[in-house]
Amino acid sequence: MDMEKVRALREKTGAGVMDVKKALDDAKGDEKEAEKLLKERSVEIVAKKSERETSQGLIESYVHLGKIGVLVEINCETDFVARNDEFKAFAHEIALQIATSEASEVDQLLEEEYFKEPGKIMRSLLDEVIAKTGENIRIQRFTRYVLGESQEKK
Repeated sequence: MDMEKVRALREKTGAGVMDVKKALDDAKGDEKEAEKLLKERSVEIVAKKSERETSQGLIESYVHLGKIGVLVEINCETDFVARNDEFKAFAHEIALQIATSEASEVDQLLEEEYFKEPGKIMRSLLDEVIAKTGENIRIQRFTRYVLGESQEKK
């Protein structure tokens, strides 16, 4: 087994060493095919985890130039993941996305294109983090404030 291929695929997909090795074995060493297998398997993992309770997490805030403010609650299963740097970075990315967004509900947000990676929707970003952490993660709720914008519902 070529450890360089394993390392490269782990960096690209965030999958565990054993999962990458198995995918490379199943793909007979073909990196592209192994990556495809890992993505298919991550979809299965996300589906299995989606029903699990999320009682931990964090509230992320972001203020853009004193004109736009965002608060977002993101939940996970354990405080271990909630303290993880990757989870915190994900929460920050979600707050940034909300600052650029017109979405008013979580479902709308998840169907939007990720502003940093055109062609990728936010649900895909969420699924990647679920696969990497091995826990169910939910964007529970958010609010976005724009200076001077009316507080009345539109």
